[in-house]
Amino acid sequence: MSEPLKRMEYTKHILDNGLTIIVHTDKSSPMVAMNILYNVGARDEDPKLTGFAHLFEHLMFGGSVNIPDFDMPLQMAGGENNAFTNNDYTNYYLTLPAQNLETAFWLESDRMLELAFSEESLAVQKKVVIEEYRQRYLNQPYGDAWLLLRALAYSAHPYRWPTIGMEIRHIEDATLSAVKTFFFSHYAPNNAILTLAGDIEPDQAIQLSEKWFGPIPSRLVPLRNLPGEPKQLSPRYQEKKGNVPGPAVYLAWHMGDRLSRNYYQNDLLSDVLSSGMSARLFLNLVKDKKLFSDIDAYITGDRDPGLFVISGRLADQVDPTEGMKAVGQELLNLIEEPVKPRELEKVLNRMESNLLFNNMNIVNKAMNLGYYQWLGNPARLSQELGIYRSVTAQELQSAAAGLFSEENCSRLVYLSNDGK
Repeated sequence: MSEPLKRMEYTKHILDNGLTIIVHTDKSSPMVAMNILYNVGARDEDPKLTGFAHLFEHLMFGGSVNIPDFDMPLQMAGGENNAFTNNDYTNYYLTLPAQNLETAFWLESDRMLELAFSEESLAVQKKVVIEEYRQRYLNQPYGDAWLLLRALAYSAHPYRWPTIGMEIRHIEDATLSAVKTFFFSHYAPNNAILTLAGDIEPDQAIQLSEKWFGPIPSRLVPLRNLPGEPKQLSPRYQEKKGNVPGPAVYLAWHMGDRLSRNYYQNDLLSDVLSSGMSARLFLNLVKDKKLFSDIDAYITGDRDPGLFVISGRLADQVDPTEGMKAVGQELLNLIEEPVKPRELEKVLNRMESNLLFNNMNIVNKAMNLGYYQWLGNPARLSQELGIYRSVTAQELQSAAAGLFSEENCSRLVYLSNDGK
């Protein structure tokens, strides 16, 4: 059995304004990665004004109060950057040569202080987001499947809408006043985690953090009080017709939250089903029975209780009911018989490889330390593999029995316009 991942050494410091700083020194790289995680995601939005967290991912690159252009100074310093938003948090990251590190502190602290809010900037970014919404979710085959599946599976929790928003109108109607309120309620030093990895010493990082981020005042961040999702007591079903090449099915079951043991059990179950071409769903339903052209099983990995999802596109002339029945049989097999030791070991070895690979470069190190601090403890990063390897085949069997019940399932069937 493999040992847990080697503990990543780090120094943690909290500024007076509440900003949490984590530093990992890695002299093997001449670069430094800076990651800022803001504890705000789509779940923090007003149901009548969704899509704001994602909108800010765009607004944050549109200039800050003292710096009109974010990208140009960073590029001149030899750096690059990117960002992403999900339902739970928003993440900004960049890399640059260690000798130019202070440029990153200057840029990131200024946009944490305040953005260059204007009607013109807001209009530009709204247009960009609306176009993205149309292109990714409305104008491509199956693009709105997750819009529909979330609304089907969730009735109360804000996971019922995707990161980009519940509908375009919410972005179209966003006012400068509402945008400013959202910024000052969530983009604050006391609602952020700053992580650095690379050729930097902790003392240097803390000194620069005090210099650039220290003067930013803490802000009144609303207490998160989200509605819990009621237990699903009956199956849900929806059909959608659209301009798609053929039918597809999306099946979702409610599962545990990110910090529960159930998360690890279901993550392994999803890999047993669909991790690689020798996994059960591909081997049995694509290669052998030829019911699906492709099929996948995965978990959403949300902080709050999330979803276990199986999605697949059916092969020509295969009825969705037949495809879903075959999926049901594969799930029944998991419930009736424990996963074989060799199969479980294969999945665990793949998991170990992924975890090791995901901690090789400084960007991932900075990002992962911030993520696990957000979960409550950066040291958990090195404990993950040990938790996965402690899960037994009997646990997986029990987890499958508790998860794959008829009443816990939401089914979305996507059909082509001709009904086929």
